[in-house]
Amino acid sequence: MKQKLAVFDMDGTLLDSLPDLADCGRQLLASYDLPAVSDAEVRRMIGNGVPLLVERLLQSASDKGAADKAESIDHAQACRQFMDIYTPRATRLSRLFPGTVDALNTLRQKGWLLAVCTNKPEVAALAILEHYGLSTLFACVGGGDSFPVRKPDPAHLLGTIEKAGGTPFRSVMIGDMSPDLLAAQGAKCPAVFAAWGYGDGSLADLAQAEAASMADVPEKAESLLAAA
Repeated sequence: MKQKLAVFDMDGTLLDSLPDLADCGRQLLASYDLPAVSDAEVRRMIGNGVPLLVERLLQSASDKGAADKAESIDHAQACRQFMDIYTPRATRLSRLFPGTVDALNTLRQKGWLLAVCTNKPEVAALAILEHYGLSTLFACVGGGDSFPVRKPDPAHLLGTIEKAGGTPFRSVMIGDMSPDLLAAQGAKCPAVFAAWGYGDGSLADLAQAEAASMADVPEKAESLLAAA
């Protein structure tokens, strides 16, 4: 029988990345002489990968009266520029959520495989795990550019599960946003809503369990597979 597999989202689940993403978003907008955004605004923009984050940043500038300037910007170039800003400083202000390391080690000790399924580019996700000394805990990382699709498309999660050596019915997705939970629904594997993350609490309705903190994840994940 395949090992149990816990698949984690990154931003808002493993990592409180909002401070760096917001800071880099402001730097990108300033480079185009566009209006700034607050951390609270960026919080609502993240979770769907860099292209959509950049699109939302530019849309925010349009909504604040700079539509002509924002709409003239090449989106692909802006995405590249954002990554040039973000990649070398992705962990300057970001921090692992409390209890993350202990929860991951607990799962490993209980015989679980671990994986990351994130809409963040794979190279950036790998560098972040390496920075925090977590690389050896994970069987694989499925980034937003690792497959032809990304969450909420279930093929992103299914590809990550396969890459990790798991199988959907022995896997649990842990995430804080709708792309995580919808991908799990499509992949037909149970999900834990990460209530400490960036998603609205109503998203818990899309999951089979809810965890208040990372410390709760091992027990919640075990219970979901026990009930399957």
